Parts: sequence; C-alpha cells; structure tokens
Amino acid sequence: MWENLWPRGACLLLGYALGSVMTAELAARIAAGKSIREIGNGNPGFANVLLHLGKPAGTAVLAGDVLKTAMACWLCTALFPSLKSIAILYAGLGAVLGHDFPPRGQGGKGVTVTCTWLTLCLPVSGALCCLAGGALTLALGYLPVGAVFIAVTAVPLGWVQYGREHAAVLLVSALVMLSRHYRGLLRVLHGTEPRYFAGKEK
Repeated sequence: MWENLWPRGACLLLGYALGSVMTAELAARIAAGKSIREIGNGNPGFANVLLHLGKPAGTAVLAGDVLKTAMACWLCTALFPSLKSIAILYAGLGAVLGHDFPPRGQGGKGVTVTCTWLTLCLPVSGALCCLAGGALTLALGYLPVGAVFIAVTAVPLGWVQYGREHAAVLLVSALVMLSRHYRGLLRVLHGTEPRYFAGKEK
C-alpha cells in the first residue's frame, strides 16, 4: 500500500510547494511597489493584475503561473517516470491547492493553474475544456461561469480517458474551483457581477 501512496503524496506536496509561489505578489511588488492585496479586489491572480497594473505585469503573472504548474508536473514525471499520468494528476492538484490556499495570505482563484494542469493531464480534451470555457466567458462576459465550466467539464473527460482515480481527483479540483467562485456565481444570478468582453457591465 505504501508503494502506491507515497508517489502520490510526494507529487501532491511538491506541487503544493511550487503552486504556493504567488507570482502576482512578485509582479505587484515590482510594478507598483506594494502588495497585490492592496490593488483592485486584492486577488493575487492574472485578471486582477492585468486590469490594474497593465499588460506587461499581467503577462508576467500568466507566464509565471503556467511555468510553476508545468514545472511541478515535469519534476514529478522525472521523479516517477513509470507513473507519468498519476504524477501529473497529483502534482497538478497540489499546484492548484498551493495557489488557492497558500501557507500565508490569500490565494488566487486558480484558473490559469487549473488550465495549465488540465492541458497536461488530459491531452487534447483538457485543452478543449479550457478553450470552451474561454469561449463561454467571452460570450457571456462572466469570468466565474467560464472558470467553473472548465473544471466541471474535465471530470467526465478524465473518467473516460483514464478512469475513476482521475475523475475523483478532478472532482476535487472542480469543488475547489466552485469554492473560489461561488460568490461570483451568486452575483451573476443577482445581476451584480461585472461583465467583461461582452459589452458594457450591467
């Protein structure tokens, strides 16, 4: 049993460690000389940085979040080459948890990290989930709707491609995404959530 559990635990912990590096905090300190928690809505994520600090800082955060997730997955596959899909599965979940729930301070909402992970974890179908979620966000203008759609849609696809374990782990990530966006979804229902891309805000 230990032989089955410890690679998963190691990948989860390594992913968490890399995921908890807040690239938005670093970008805000460099670009504005203050914490990201003092800027905009205080969320240490790509969207908040892009809206309030501009494209260069936003691009840096996007690249950093992609890189830390890909690095976690790559390191774990290098450590456990015979368990490649499992290594990516747990490293990616760890990165999501580290990004959303870091040891200190407020975490981000995990959209970029989740999309990077899904693209690596579910070749082709994971990328299609992200593209579909992005298209939904562009069409409706609501970021929380697209984010939750991406994570939820990945669950049955993970089941079809790899089986129950992947589906169970992806379900955890979907619940995490929902927990980070449910207030936004409630605002969508009440008509108070800002709309982006699709015309003027309500």
